[in-house]
Amino acid sequence: MAQLSSHFSHLVQILSALLLALPLALPAVAQDSKPPLAGAMSKFELQAERKPAPPIAFKDKADADATLDAFKGKVVLLNFWATWCIPCVKEMPSLDRLAAKIGNEKFVVVALSLDGPSRPKVEPFIRSRNLDHLQVFFDTQKKSYSGLNIAVLPTTVLIDAQGREVGRLQGDAEWDTPEAEALVRHVMGGGS
Repeated sequence: MAQLSSHFSHLVQILSALLLALPLALPAVAQDSKPPLAGAMSKFELQAERKPAPPIAFKDKADADATLDAFKGKVVLLNFWATWCIPCVKEMPSLDRLAAKIGNEKFVVVALSLDGPSRPKVEPFIRSRNLDHLQVFFDTQKKSYSGLNIAVLPTTVLIDAQGREVGRLQGDAEWDTPEAEALVRHVMGGGS
């Protein structure tokens, strides 16, 4: 019985030491963690190293010049789309729901339309689908499109609050899923 008591005492000491060390280890793990990329976000391609997004320019609804600098300090989900792109149209409501759910002073969904001659269709499209939470801009010359090396519509680029590309997802996705929200919140929290 004395031997069993001695083993139990030793086991308790080991467990106590582990429990005391655990709080010290947790911040380092969280700090070095990668964004969650499961389910709807499994196609999201992380950048090996975050680099500043190139200086791209586009137009607002009033045809005034705009850049990503207007969103400095915010996490930006930059979606390249067009009214004639069926997968783009499919994912727009989920982008709007994500923007409604977590959009605030720290996060914005920028819907960058590549509609050129079809640009007059954009406002009625947005209005008819009640996409009220998206910031809509235009890249009729496709300069942003080429500046970010976009090859497929839709493509959505996630940019952190420091203006660096976190990664991108080519093709449509469900942006209002728990996985997409977790990814955005991770980046909003300053995660890697």
